[in-house]
Amino acid sequence: MTADMDARTRRVYLVLLLAPLLLLAFLYLYPLSRVLWLSVTVPTLGFGNFERLFTSSGIQNVIWTTLRICVLTTALALLIGYAIAYAALHLRGWRGELLLFFVLLSFWLSVLIRAFAWLTLLQSRGVINTWLMSAGIIDAPLTLIRNEFGVVLGMVHYMIPYAALPLYANMKGIDTRLVPAARGLGASPVQAFLKVYLPMSLPGLISAGILTFIFSLGFYVTPALLGGGKTIMISEYIAVQINETLNWGLGSMLATSLLLAIFALLAVLSFFVDLRKVFGVK
Repeated sequence: MTADMDARTRRVYLVLLLAPLLLLAFLYLYPLSRVLWLSVTVPTLGFGNFERLFTSSGIQNVIWTTLRICVLTTALALLIGYAIAYAALHLRGWRGELLLFFVLLSFWLSVLIRAFAWLTLLQSRGVINTWLMSAGIIDAPLTLIRNEFGVVLGMVHYMIPYAALPLYANMKGIDTRLVPAARGLGASPVQAFLKVYLPMSLPGLISAGILTFIFSLGFYVTPALLGGGKTIMISEYIAVQINETLNWGLGSMLATSLLLAIFALLAVLSFFVDLRKVFGVK
């Protein structure tokens, strides 16, 4: 009787486990397989769409623009995020908590709201240009949007929490007595930071860099609004191919290539860092 109940319980657990797994597999794998299929069947069967990656200067320009903006965004977000995390950890009392609160507040705001806020600030008759002109600093409005400057600025603002929070978590694990010990042995403040603190925070920098760069590759709203159609990244280009020109084969090929590029990047990085720790898997 007990053995029958154990077998029945195991079957119930098995069903409870398999049901959501099958549902998730269907919801994720079926659309993905459709995208892969369209990339090699539309408009004709073959790898003609993938061939355009190497022959179309327009596509190569979009890819180069995407990579350039992602690298810039990652570097700036890491720099600012590192300073924020370091300050939040070393500020005394409520100041550090207040700084982290503003980082989280930015993290909770919608990307659409942030992009519209930058649009309001940076446009030719926006707050910044109006103030600069009224102060007599400039005679004509500066071009702050519909170019790479505006796109990078908006993306860096969005990505700062993704850089600062992993760095803060990493820095909390660093023994704070090591830097004073280095100072006691004769190191200057800069030497103690560069030779002791910075190497120990390197895992956090790598984790934050991977997250920031991969998220940046898929940006759509911010480049679409702040780029104004003049600075086009790959996600916006895919949307144009599918929604406006109805070139489903080319759009699917670019989406597939983007996915494969991310997998390839993670595979290469796995040789140098433990990705299970980066993504919090124990």
